[in-house]
Amino acid sequence: MNFGVAGAAIATVTGQIIGSIVPLIYFILMKNHLLWFTKFKLNIYALKRVIVNGLAGFISNASASVLGIVFNLQIMSLIGSDGVVAYGVVMYVNYIATGIFNGYSTGVAPIFSYHLGARNSKEIHSVFRKSLFIIGCCSFGLTFLVIILAQLLATLFVSYDASLMTLTTSAIRLYSISFLLCGYNIFVVAYFAAINQGITSSILSIIRTLLFQILSVIILPIIIGNNGIWLSAIIAEICALIVTLIAILKTHSIC
Repeated sequence: MNFGVAGAAIATVTGQIIGSIVPLIYFILMKNHLLWFTKFKLNIYALKRVIVNGLAGFISNASASVLGIVFNLQIMSLIGSDGVVAYGVVMYVNYIATGIFNGYSTGVAPIFSYHLGARNSKEIHSVFRKSLFIIGCCSFGLTFLVIILAQLLATLFVSYDASLMTLTTSAIRLYSISFLLCGYNIFVVAYFAAINQGITSSILSIIRTLLFQILSVIILPIIIGNNGIWLSAIIAEICALIVTLIAILKTHSIC
């Protein structure tokens, strides 16, 4: 709409307003449904459990900014401003991919919580196994699709510069390999929160989004060169998946 950069800000604010006001009106007016606003009594114990369980989600969102700073500093020192532009495009693609996995994980979490309360471990196991299959299919399909469409995706943003196009296309293809595993890590973090193991969920979130990713983006370029920046995500996801499997076995959360 020819609003320039201000348009992006207006769109963001508008989206947040719609996403908050519409549900607020719904829960105020629709009192004949299962959920609506009413008077409450402060329950410190319940509040504490909610905060602990929600900590992983907070860490994931907060650490994205820290990780972005580290990535940009590393890219500027090794590739320059073109690399920062390419990273921006890669992140747009990454937001779509992780958004799919986050959406599924958030959507299925109440099912785990419900059956945990009902002490129906058989159904928890069933939903867990089915979720792994669904995430696996999405991971392979999404990775394949992004690799095939990498040049087209780069064209949408940087078609004005041939060398930048080449760099961005390569960066998208290399980074997208991480989509094969990130869905599992995102899902298990949400799963632990859903079954009331918020501390485990938070630890896994910190290890994945801060420790492994930051170490990978710093160390890998030293070992294999500039492409290590884009491949750092897959190395971080592999390390995080190993820790995730150990956590599942240690906690017997699906045994």
